[in-house]
Amino acid sequence: MTVRVGVIGTGAIGQDHIRRLECKLSGAKVTAVTDVNQDLARKVANTYAKQATVYANDRELIAARDVDAVLVASWGPAHEASVLAALEAGKRVFCEKPLATTADGCMRIVEAEMAHGKRLVQVGFMRRFDSGYLQLKQALEQELVGEPLMVRCIHRNVESAESYTTDMAITDTLIHEIDVLHWLLNDEYQHVRVLYPKKTKHALPHLQDPQLVLLETKKGVIIQAEIFVNCKYGYDIQCEIAGEEGVISLPDVPAVRLCSNGRKGTEVLQDWKKRFEAAYDVELQAFIDDGLKDEPASGPSAWDGYVAAVTADACVKAQESGREESIELPKKPAFYQHSAATPEQV
Repeated sequence: MTVRVGVIGTGAIGQDHIRRLECKLSGAKVTAVTDVNQDLARKVANTYAKQATVYANDRELIAARDVDAVLVASWGPAHEASVLAALEAGKRVFCEKPLATTADGCMRIVEAEMAHGKRLVQVGFMRRFDSGYLQLKQALEQELVGEPLMVRCIHRNVESAESYTTDMAITDTLIHEIDVLHWLLNDEYQHVRVLYPKKTKHALPHLQDPQLVLLETKKGVIIQAEIFVNCKYGYDIQCEIAGEEGVISLPDVPAVRLCSNGRKGTEVLQDWKKRFEAAYDVELQAFIDDGLKDEPASGPSAWDGYVAAVTADACVKAQESGREESIELPKKPAFYQHSAATPEQV
């Protein structure tokens, strides 16, 4: 059996996913593509999926009979409408972040999915599929360090684009930590405060960089998250969890250690692609496997997308107010209570 996938959005991430589906993963075939730039869509189809039909818009693609599942990798503000249309058609959908650009939009998707009666949506939070984070999750479940008390995490980039703004440190960057820590700790966020350390000389005038986000969970865990998008030395993701009986940390990325000219060290990655390439493969394979088995989506859910949106909104509010802000979420619906499987369980 093969899951026939229609891809909405043929920009950089859309192209990467098409290449994965066609060249690396099993059980799937790209049968349709669309993009607001039709010339680009045709070029990408001709390069990676020569048999794929190029459709004029997302609605036509979703309605196509040779499309079993939809992958949304378009411009963020267009995600909500595409996901809702896929749900209306009863087709499972993988949506790159954000699920929607507002919490209300995410809730509309949650309500539509519950009305359909089966989990069909998987959100592209790939860190849950990263081997290092899976090791952290396993260590926590085995209670190797007892109850978690504090978390310290770091998200650093070489430099930011001119279009990158202060709030994007939350909505584009920290959003990954927001999701993965919520999953790791199996806990809900309660309060947030954002601090601005001394500004780096490498940040453009309109951007506050670095930033320090302090999150408190309902169980009392304190999270200190550093965002530094102009650190200059490389792309660096770190996570350390201090528990009652010890400390666990995200493992380093494997790299050759070089000793030369009086120095010893390893190369530092320069962007996110190499760091999480394997996680992207695993998350999309899980989506395909769910489709092959006709099982409910087991990856990050529409509810997880909603939690991330509500939390991000509170973080942005804290950026602007300079005060501690509350993170208020309704009770998690029973529809989403069953925890998603890890890649090993899928």
